Amino acid sequence: MRKGTSVFQRICLVHYHEIGLKGHNRSSFEMRLLKNVEAMLDAYSIVTVRRISGRICVFIKEGTGYETACEIADKLARIPGTARVSCGYKTERDIDEMGRAAACAMREAGEFASFKVAARRNHTDFAIDSMQMNQLIGSILCDAFPEKAVKMKDPDLKVCVEVVESSAYVYARSIRGVGGLPVGSSGRVMCLLSSGIDSPVSTWRMARRGAICIGVHFSGRPQTSSASEYLVDDIAQVLEQTGCIARVYVVPFGDYQREIAGSVPPGLRVIMYRRLMFKVAEALAAREKAGALVTGESLGQVASQTLENIAATDAAVSMPVFRPLIGTDKQEIIEQAQELGTFDISSEDAPDCCTLFMPRSPETHAKLSAVMEAESKLPIERWIAEIVESVEVRDYRCPAYKSPKDRTSRR
Repeated sequence: MRKGTSVFQRICLVHYHEIGLKGHNRSSFEMRLLKNVEAMLDAYSIVTVRRISGRICVFIKEGTGYETACEIADKLARIPGTARVSCGYKTERDIDEMGRAAACAMREAGEFASFKVAARRNHTDFAIDSMQMNQLIGSILCDAFPEKAVKMKDPDLKVCVEVVESSAYVYARSIRGVGGLPVGSSGRVMCLLSSGIDSPVSTWRMARRGAICIGVHFSGRPQTSSASEYLVDDIAQVLEQTGCIARVYVVPFGDYQREIAGSVPPGLRVIMYRRLMFKVAEALAAREKAGALVTGESLGQVASQTLENIAATDAAVSMPVFRPLIGTDKQEIIEQAQELGTFDISSEDAPDCCTLFMPRSPETHAKLSAVMEAESKLPIERWIAEIVESVEVRDYRCPAYKSPKDRTSRR
């Protein structure tokens, strides 16, 4: 942005909250977020990305328009670890320059009737304190916008000016980010990922807590079509836009369900399906060095999600099982899926393993002893080895992820 002989560098400031509360390892969280931001913005005209005094600053190439800058800010706001994103300018530590940059930011901010200036200095080597900055820059803006009212409480627009290190950063547009921790700061998890509404939201919630999410999708193939696999791929492509999924293992599971359906009491089929799924997911988690399984279950939502049935399923594995949605009702999950962008995909009809060979009256209060007795008649260990050997792998873009050395991925 040019004004006379001045050139204002267009920037986006990434503010974070939870990372800022970390102790000695704070810098590792900051660097993880910085690397994620760099990777997710490689399609845009970015000069550089660097840390500045508790912020991450994205320097945008000269000549980039406001609409593109807003698009970049919107992208940043969806990256886990980002609490708020501000779109504005970097300028010299000169009051007149800051005032002109503030006027430029205000002109781009859209319609407003009132405003206020919120200025602060982070370093005392700048002679003008925050109160004086508010007054001086406010005076410049009153001259530039005589028709606008100054309102100190609940203004339509807040113009922020921050003096940080050797520069000043000015912005009038800020949007809320998704918060949380940067993906890659909390280890790896193996997420049971269906084409339904719940599990994509559950996966995203774990990514927002900093986990690298690796999906495993149990397809009804060859007993059903592969339609659910295409939907899961579409869901994964939504999640990868902000680096929230690294890989999906696709498991053709239909034949094993058929074997179970013909061998165990009908009421226990669903639990037996899920126990085998958990065992396979645990084996894949070991390959990926993941520390927990993740499901989209919500207490009492369906027959397999009662306390007794959850306990019977969990007993199949020795690793932790996380259920981010366990206390969430369906409407809340739907609203989050809509916000995430996966709801319309998950609403498409597709046959999958969840509806394959379902009994009329599934057991809702299974006894573990009865489950173990039924399972003892099945060649579970052989099945696990066969399934793990036959899985298909699809990789997605997650900057924090490195694939196991003993596996060649394909997509």
